[in-house]
Formats: sequence, structure tokens, C-alpha cells
Amino acid sequence: MLASTMDNAPAARFSPKPAWLKVRAPGGERYGELKRTFRSLDLHTVCEEAHCPNVGECWSQGVATVMLLGETCTRGCRFCAVSSGNPRGAVDVREPEHVARALSQMPLEYVVITMVDRDDLLDGGASHVATTVGRLKELRPEMLVETLLGDFGGHMDSVDATVDAGPDVWAHNVEVVERLQSVARDVRCSYERSLGVLNHAKARSPSMVMKSSIMVGIGETDDEVLTTMRDLRSVGVDVLTVGQYLRPTPKHLPVERFVVPEQFAEYERIGASMGFAFVASGPLVRSSYKAAEVYLRSRIGGRIPAGGAERTSPGFAEALREDFGSAGDGAALVSPDSLVRR
Repeated sequence: MLASTMDNAPAARFSPKPAWLKVRAPGGERYGELKRTFRSLDLHTVCEEAHCPNVGECWSQGVATVMLLGETCTRGCRFCAVSSGNPRGAVDVREPEHVARALSQMPLEYVVITMVDRDDLLDGGASHVATTVGRLKELRPEMLVETLLGDFGGHMDSVDATVDAGPDVWAHNVEVVERLQSVARDVRCSYERSLGVLNHAKARSPSMVMKSSIMVGIGETDDEVLTTMRDLRSVGVDVLTVGQYLRPTPKHLPVERFVVPEQFAEYERIGASMGFAFVASGPLVRSSYKAAEVYLRSRIGGRIPAGGAERTSPGFAEALREDFGSAGDGAALVSPDSLVRR
């Protein structure tokens, strides 16, 4: 039985977050090393751009997520902290090779490759993503790869290009329930289009794992969440994540309620009964939350070390500098424990 919406904590404008949303401030030697490395290589991490609450935990383990195709998204969703603007077609053509080479030298079993929306490009950046995935698969064929992508404006040929590149998991986030799409997402996004893109990608490659994500606490009801879950399952989504929306800045949409942990557990239980291969549901769960565990448990029964993805070696920063030279070469580090909202 669903917990009553009244059981969830209403969000006062200036009230402190509930105890279950408090995380330790980021710090530590590994976190500091990663931060310095990103700065020296002029890399833009999703962890910082999207104000991920898990940045301390992930970076202390030497893992992070970086977007392809720059730091500026052409869309302006009202929940997302990533910068919005017009990149005017700017693309670093060296980036796919640099990303693949970086990842191929790191002790990771599973990586997530994501991107900002690029409506200024004819194919929305699809060929850029496909080239990156293809090259990485050439260099490290045993590495599991997830792509977390936008809707490409509904152009299914662009969707096909990214699916045909052969990632192990193809993800696109519906973000919020249908009623709140126009409130939360950019006008160029839509619930119908997101479901259509997911359905098309699944039909294109039925054996590929499909994944999506829902934010709660933005004004939806629990019944609307369940309806969204059913819709996602009906178009072939295998893996679902459900997490609490947290307001990045006062300019973004306010939090309407703090969903209690018991309710998240109920979403997870009901999702399993709907036939999802795996549901990760919790206050601090994000769209790629523990993606390696999700994929390996639900598809091949594998295991990775406790605490998330494998750790990078202590000297990886120096190795990257030696390999790619000065800042701005476009190398990107990616991993499963991260947040980006597409």
C-alpha cells in the first residue's frame, strides 16, 4: 500500500533538509586530487555542474562523471544546474579519441558516457557519442558502457546511431510525471517524445538494457509516480531509478515535499512487481546511481567491489597529464555514481 502523501514531509522555503538527506561535506586526499586534475585538464564534471549530493562519496573513491560536447546545454530545464546557452556548433573533434584512451587505461569495469543537449548540431551530437563508444569498445571490449542521452529532438536516426554504437545500457530520463513536464522541463522536451525515444531504442536493439529516471518532490502525487513507472515499463525500460529532487539554486523550481525513505522503498517494491529488472529508489538516488551494480546484478549476476566502481590508481592524474598534455584536450573521466539530468 502506498504511504499517504500526508506522510511525506512538506518543504518549507527556508527549513533545513530532513536528516536522511544530509551528507558529509566533500573532502579527503582522493577528492582533492580529482578536483585538481579536473581543473588542470579544464574538464567540466557533472558532479559539480549538477550539484550532485553524492560528490564527496564518489570523488573520495576516485570516480566522477564528465559530459561530452562541452559544458553548455542548449536547453533550459527548470530543475537542472547545468549552464544553458548556445554553443554555436562548437565541437572538439578530438574528444572521442581522448575519452576512449583515458578510459581504456583506467581500472574500471563500467562507465557512463553522457552529454549536454546540443540542438545546435544537425544530429544533436549523436555521431560524436557513437564515435566515442565505438572507439572505447575497440580499446576495451570487456568494459561495460552506459550512455545517458537526451531525446535528440525526436530524430530517430540520431537515436539509431547511438544505439548501433553498441553500448551495454542505453538511458534517457523522462525526469518528472506527465503533468509536470511543461513546468519542469524545457519547452522542447515532452513526456510523449521521451517515451517514444525509449520505445524506439528498445525496438532497435531488444537485447540492450534500457534505463530511465524519475525525480520526486517536485509537485507530483504518488499515484502519478506509479503511472509514470507503468508507462516506462510499457515501452521496454528495464532499469529505473527514483530519487528526491533537490533545488540547485533559488532560481530553480522549489521542492514541494521531501519524500520519506519508506515511500521510496514502496516505489521499489511496486516497481519490482511491474517487471522492472532493477529499481533503485531512495532520497539520494540519482539517474546513474550505482549503475554498475544495477546492470551487473540484473543482467549477468556479476559483482563489483563494495562501495561502487573500482577505484582508480593513485597516480592516474600524472598519467593523464603525460598522455594528454595541456588543459583543454577534451579527455573525460566517467563512472556510474553520478548525477546528470537530461
